[in-house]
Amino acid sequence: LDADNYQTDPRLKEIREAENYSWMDIITIHKDKLPNYEEKIKTFYEEHLHLDDEIRYILDGSGYFDVRDKDDKWIRISMEKGDMITLPAGIYHRFTLDENNYVKAMRLFVGEPVWTAYNRPADDFPARKQYMKFLAEEAQ
Repeated sequence: LDADNYQTDPRLKEIREAENYSWMDIITIHKDKLPNYEEKIKTFYEEHLHLDDEIRYILDGSGYFDVRDKDDKWIRISMEKGDMITLPAGIYHRFTLDENNYVKAMRLFVGEPVWTAYNRPADDFPARKQYMKFLAEEAQ
């Protein structure tokens, strides 16, 4: 995606319309830009899940999403300017910055945003059970 022109990028518009991403905001994670920076960084790095998909589009900077694979091992996904990721509801994950300690990201949602993170263990939520069912079906 064209992060330098995200406001007018037709590809981003297509994605938003196709996936019904009706709400968005922009977050800058840097010690000089994010209130309660140290606390937020620790929160982002706690292993957690959400009950809705988490969609992030990196507009500048870089960082890592760590996700659990089907064997519960970590997979590190490097994210940089122009990258977009969708983490499905129910997947355990965490986020951290790289050595540049800076990222600017668009957060996208279907409908009103829900910010609630459920730290592990959170296996009893329907979103987690549905995600585990999906993994089991994919393994077959």
